[in-house]
Amino acid sequence: MNAIENNPFSATWRRMGETLTRPPLPAKMASYQPASHGHPVLRAIVCISAHWLTRGTQVTANERPKTIHDFGGFPRALYEVQYPAPGSPSIAREIQQTLKSTAATMLSEDWGLDHGTWSILVHLHKSADVPVLQLSIDATATAETFVKIGTALRPLRDNGILFIGSGNIVHNLGLVDWNRLNDINFAHDWAREADKIISSLVETKNVKSLSQWNKLPHSVQLAVNSAEHYIPLLYIMGLSYPEEKAQFFNQSAVGGALTMTSVRFG
Repeated sequence: MNAIENNPFSATWRRMGETLTRPPLPAKMASYQPASHGHPVLRAIVCISAHWLTRGTQVTANERPKTIHDFGGFPRALYEVQYPAPGSPSIAREIQQTLKSTAATMLSEDWGLDHGTWSILVHLHKSADVPVLQLSIDATATAETFVKIGTALRPLRDNGILFIGSGNIVHNLGLVDWNRLNDINFAHDWAREADKIISSLVETKNVKSLSQWNKLPHSVQLAVNSAEHYIPLLYIMGLSYPEEKAQFFNQSAVGGALTMTSVRFG
C-alpha cells in the first residue's frame, strides 16, 4: 500500500529520490567516464527483491520488463500501478560478466519488476527514465555467498548503477496485529529488540554476525522468520565500502511485527 499512499515512508523515498544524479544526454554517452564511488552518473537501477527466489542467480534481461502484481486482496488502484522503466540486456550481460568468478548468473526474460521493486521506485524514481533490472535471490546459496555477490558488484556502483535491497529487517506476517496497522510505530517488544540488534550490527559493519542470524537472539529468529526479506540486506552489506557509514531512515514499525527500517550507503 506504500506504493499508492502518501505517508511518511513514501515521502522519505521521494526526498531521497531528489538526491539521485540524472542520466547523461544520449549524445554524451560515448564520452561517459566512471566517477569515484559515491557520486557516479545514474546509468541504471538494480533491485534485489525479496519476491524473486530462484535456483541459481538470475538477472532480468528484458528490453521492456513488465510490472508484476504479485499479491492478492488489495484495492484495485494498486493493480493499476504501472512502472514503465526500460530494461537493458547489455547491462544484464555486464552484471553476468562481473559475477562470473563469484556466481554463475543466468539471463532471464521470464520475470519483470515485482512489487518489491516498483512499490519503492514509483516514489524514489518516478520518472522511470533509466533501465531497471532485478537480480534474483538464489534459494540454494549460503549467506556468505550473498555477501560475496554484493562485494563483486561494487565496481558497478562506481560505474553508475544504483543497487537496492528490498525487504524488511523485521518481517513476520504470522505475528502481525492486523487491528493495529494504523497505530504509529507500534511494535511488539521482540520486534523492537530485533530491529535494534540488526541495526547495530549494520552500523558496526559486523557482516559475520549478520550472516549468522540463526545464532542471534530469539527475537531475531522471530524477525527474520522466512529469510527472503532479510537476505537483500546481505547483498547491500557486501556492496558497501569499508569507509562508508550507514545512514538510517524510515525507522518505524507497522502492525507490531514489521519494521520499515532502511539503510543507505553512499
